[in-house]
Formats: sequence, C-alpha cells, structure tokens
Amino acid sequence: MATIIKKSYRFALRSGLLISVVLSLLLWVIQLLTGKEDWWQLVGFTIAASVISFVILQVRVEKFIYRRIEKIYKDVTLLQSTSLASRTVTTDMRTLTNEIEKFAKDKKIEIDTLKIREEYRKDFLGNVSHELKTPLFTVQGYILTLLDGAMDDKELRKRYLQRANKGVERLIYIVQDLDLITKLEVEGQKMNLEDFDILELVRNVFELLEMKAEKKDIILTFDMEYKKPIFVRADKEKIQQVITNLLVNSIKYGQRNGTTEVSVENLIKNKVIVRVTDNGEGISKQHFGRIFERFYRVDKSGSRTEGGSGLGLAIVKHIIEAHDEKIYVESVHDIGSEFSFTLEKSIIKKA
Repeated sequence: MATIIKKSYRFALRSGLLISVVLSLLLWVIQLLTGKEDWWQLVGFTIAASVISFVILQVRVEKFIYRRIEKIYKDVTLLQSTSLASRTVTTDMRTLTNEIEKFAKDKKIEIDTLKIREEYRKDFLGNVSHELKTPLFTVQGYILTLLDGAMDDKELRKRYLQRANKGVERLIYIVQDLDLITKLEVEGQKMNLEDFDILELVRNVFELLEMKAEKKDIILTFDMEYKKPIFVRADKEKIQQVITNLLVNSIKYGQRNGTTEVSVENLIKNKVIVRVTDNGEGISKQHFGRIFERFYRVDKSGSRTEGGSGLGLAIVKHIIEAHDEKIYVESVHDIGSEFSFTLEKSIIKKA
C-alpha cells in the first residue's frame, strides 16, 4: 500500500548555502592573497556552489535518510493500527522527532495502564477465589460430616444442614452481587429517573433493616426531625440499594449500642447531599483510595464473621457515578465514618 511522501528541502537548502558561503570565503581570501579580485566570479561561484551542494545533499539525504524515515513511519503506523494509505510521511526532522516522541509517550502510558490492569486482574481473581472458597469449603465440610455418619443424629443433621444452607446463601449473595456489578460495568446503567421523596425512601430502608440493627442494639435515625418532604430526581430502586448498602455497612461495623444517622442537606441550588454517619470502627486514611474497589477489605485478617459479598461499596460507587453524581467518605479510626453522596433536586417539587 502506497504511502504519501511529503518531502522537506530545508536541510539540503540550508546546508548547501552554508557550504557555498564557506567556499566563497575561501575563494575571496585566495583572491585577496593573489591580488586578483573578481566580484562577478565570486558571485557566480557562490551561486554555482549553492546549487550543486543543494542537489548533491538532497539526493544523498533522500537515498540514505528519507528511506529510513519512511520505514520508521511504516513501523509506527503499523503499531498504531492505522491506514498507510491516508498517512503522510514528512521528511522534516523536527516533525519526525515530535511525532516519535508523542508516539513513545502514548505507548508508555498504554504500557503503564496495561500493567495496572494486570495487577488489578490478578488481585481481583485472588479475591474472588478467596471469597468463594470460604463458603464452599464450609458447605463441603458439613456435608462430608453428615455423609460420614452424622446424618443418623437427627438434631445434629438439622443443625449442620442449616449451617450448610447459610454457606449456600452466602455463595448466592456473592454471585448475585458479582452479576450485578458486571452488568453495571459492562452494559452501563439504564436509569429510570423519577421524582420521589428521599426522606420517605430512607424511612422505608430503616424499617427493612430494623431487626438487623436491633441485634447489635444500633439505632437508625435522622439527624433531625424533617417536617417537609425533600424531592429528588433519580432512579428510586437503585438509590434505595445505595442507602441500604451504606446502612448495612454501618450496622455491620458499628459499635454495639451505637447510632447511625442519616441527614439530607441542601448543597447548591439544584443539589442535595445525603450523609450516612455512624460511630463505629472507622477507617484509616490509608484505605480511602481503595475502599470502593471490588472485594477490598480494610480488615486484612481474613475474618468473614460479618459476612457480605465485599461488593457493596463498589456497587454504591457505580450507581452514584451512573447518576453523574459524587460520593465521598470521611472517617477516623475507632471514632466513626461518614459516607455522603449528591443527588439532583426535583424540578417539579421544591424541597
């Protein structure tokens, strides 16, 4: 496939002029020394030397340099997977240098990105394996114990089957969350936007999680008494999932006899910010950059006593970003955490 060549004569022209000037100066010196000064001869020699030098240099450059430049362009073009037919090759050294430097910089960024993705892939596969392995081995252990003879004991059989069922439920929970977050990342979010009262939604989630909170004597409450509804425009079902995940986390890692507060405040003219604050374990700042990653756990001990899929905060982040909104976290270890996110106010009903 032919490549369009855009030749540059700058190098040969400048070099030819430089050579002719040097030779003309030598001729002038010789004329001075011999006492035979002839300005017309000097001018004619300068012009002839310029033309001859330019032609020779241009031919040599095209033969020994431009062909190599063309090959470099072809190699670079092939690496960039672009069409050679529409590619113009310039033999100007400055342009070539700039394009090669840009290509090298782009490739370095691409390689660094691939390295980060590879590390993320390895980390993700290791986390998935660990998360699935724990309940699988638990279920297998109880079933093997039953098959080895414990099945004859009615009371033991029931207890072991109940524990095995919990392990299966945890597996289902992990797989469901994995399926959800994969759809969020691959297929993108299909938002079903509607106007609704965010306070009413929070109250509904409070009721759903009431029994879970009571087991740890944690109170779910608002920061104040809201006398008027606050209407927002968002996907109601998905925002309910966001609030649910944040409240479940606050209960899971909250201190016994603690409190989890939800507040809804005006941020700017068309935005509100929803805050979920607890007085639980808190999170060290070193973890802030990664807590929204899939399966990332602050507790590195490997304990799974609190359950969960390890995907809750990752799902929260995807849903909020799909609304073109922001999510924030503030936390102090052993004092508590606050997760907050913005939402658009309803344009139909005022808060």
